[in-house]
Amino acid sequence: MTVTEAAAFLREHDNYLILTHKRPDGDTIGCAAGLCRGLRGLGKTAHICPGTGATPIFLPYLEGLMAPEGFAPDTVVSVDIAARSLFTDAGRPWLERGIDLAVDHHPSQEFFARQTCLDAGRAACGELIYDILKELGPVTAHMAAPLYVAIATDTGCFQYSSTTAATHRTAAALMDTGLDVFPLNKKHFRTKTWPRLQVERLIVERMHRYDGGKIAVAPVSLSLMEEAGAVEGDMEDIAAFLGQIEGVETSVTIRELEEGGCKLSVRTGAGLNASSVCALLGGGGHAAAAGCTVPGGLAEAEAAILAAIRQVQAEV
Repeated sequence: MTVTEAAAFLREHDNYLILTHKRPDGDTIGCAAGLCRGLRGLGKTAHICPGTGATPIFLPYLEGLMAPEGFAPDTVVSVDIAARSLFTDAGRPWLERGIDLAVDHHPSQEFFARQTCLDAGRAACGELIYDILKELGPVTAHMAAPLYVAIATDTGCFQYSSTTAATHRTAAALMDTGLDVFPLNKKHFRTKTWPRLQVERLIVERMHRYDGGKIAVAPVSLSLMEEAGAVEGDMEDIAAFLGQIEGVETSVTIRELEEGGCKLSVRTGAGLNASSVCALLGGGGHAAAAGCTVPGGLAEAEAAILAAIRQVQAEV
């Protein structure tokens, strides 16, 4: 489904529930908020599914948009969700009922919805949502703020290799609505909590380096989080941290999960496909940024991801 077809679909339907993925990032939250505001601007009934798990830094974008208890939608839309395993507990019943439209930018999209608007060439799903809303009418500053957050956070403030000229043009168009991006950039990219700094210190002390420093792995245990005094809100985009170290071409952040198992985030440079690496462990994503969740402890997860990296390296 093209952007134009997705816009036509949204124009023709009503009574929307919008779903985000679990362990939400700025892209899924920004897309949901921007789309919800845009649909309401058209006079549609639209809400975001509760139980997003959003951290405090993203909660303000959801204010006034959450579905009331007992809300029964006619149309269910997912944003920035590539796989069935990424649905929240609150969203999973709607997956079983059937997703009417999925809007996504991941090449690992599983096509679980009745209709899918997919463009894997986009740096962020927020770019797609902007293009869809633009077809429906003027994009206002009220809609632009969460969409800018979606795009900026998913591109590391436009620093990641996925960023394109089109990404910058979309950001410029959002700024043209009158949006002041300075407080958004300061909040998301130039401000760190003290616990976050302690997490980074402990990661540097305990990280493992391979291949002469070209591969860096950071096991982040629950005890490390406790030692740093950190909560989930302190960990936004922690996967990008190791990539700032000179000489690192592939970085892996392994988060121990309270419910068991580990969540791995892989970031790579040219020459190694992160999505191919994570696909070997049941995950997916983009060529330069991907993730997966595996059973077992940190040591087992590190051994598994290193084996996957070696396998993909051998196939190149």
